[in-house]
Amino acid sequence: MPTAATDFAERLDRCAEDTEAVLARLLSDTLLPEEIARPRRLMDAMRYSSLGGGKRLRPFLVVESSAVFDVPREAALLAGAALECIHCYSLIHDDLPAMDNSDLRRGRPTLHKKTDDATAILAGDGLLTLAFDIITRDELHKDANVRLLLTRALARAAGIGGMVGGQMLDLAGEGRFGDREPVDVARLQQMKTGALLRFGCIAGAILGQSPQRQYQALDDYGRALGEAFQIADDLLDVEGDAAALGKQTGQDAALGKTTFVTQLGIDGARQRVRDLLARADSALSIFGPKGDVLRAAAHFVAERKH
Repeated sequence: MPTAATDFAERLDRCAEDTEAVLARLLSDTLLPEEIARPRRLMDAMRYSSLGGGKRLRPFLVVESSAVFDVPREAALLAGAALECIHCYSLIHDDLPAMDNSDLRRGRPTLHKKTDDATAILAGDGLLTLAFDIITRDELHKDANVRLLLTRALARAAGIGGMVGGQMLDLAGEGRFGDREPVDVARLQQMKTGALLRFGCIAGAILGQSPQRQYQALDDYGRALGEAFQIADDLLDVEGDAAALGKQTGQDAALGKTTFVTQLGIDGARQRVRDLLARADSALSIFGPKGDVLRAAAHFVAERKH
């Protein structure tokens, strides 16, 4: 009899495969109505950074939060693909010399190393724009208001009050713009990392037109999961193996970043993760057994080694 952990692993793998197929279709050379051309160099760069790698955790959260409300899987996968496009664009831009100046991503050269800075910038721009093309499509939901709410939530998670704003606070905390600014790590990471993960959790509630109480439960779960994810990431940057991670470690220390680990210490950070897992479990209690896979996802995020 499968356990929640094995069921989670199988469903994560299946979602990754399904998301890959959806992204491959969306990033094909086939023109859409009103498109004039899809330049080959641009499409190759977008595919390089979006296909063939990653756990697809964010689309998985969309699919599994949607499953709680019996949302059609095809619609959830499409919304998840839009979220993944945002995530992949952010990685391309984060890796650029003006940002983190990274050479490796998922064990391969970063896009600007594989091609050039201009191509990487435009590939990121293309993925960001494509995400909003996808999220507004009629097949996502028959109710245009649901699509509007989903689009607004994604824009706010990705934009100035979410991921982009968090990246700016991160750079300011490194002293990029003069004196190093004090960093509220929890707020910064709630924006930079947590906002997209939280969106993945509330997307199912939006698609499922859930009652407010259930929406709030997924919101609470998403916030706890997002912070746990970042603390685990901070711990991996200190303790992880670059070969297993597929990217450089020790970058936070090299850049002088304030992280959960520098603030709490390793033991304190691990205790904070345990507290966040308890919060996530509590938030999901409203869903009974329907929340088991999401509960396993939180433990996977907190305990991952790569």
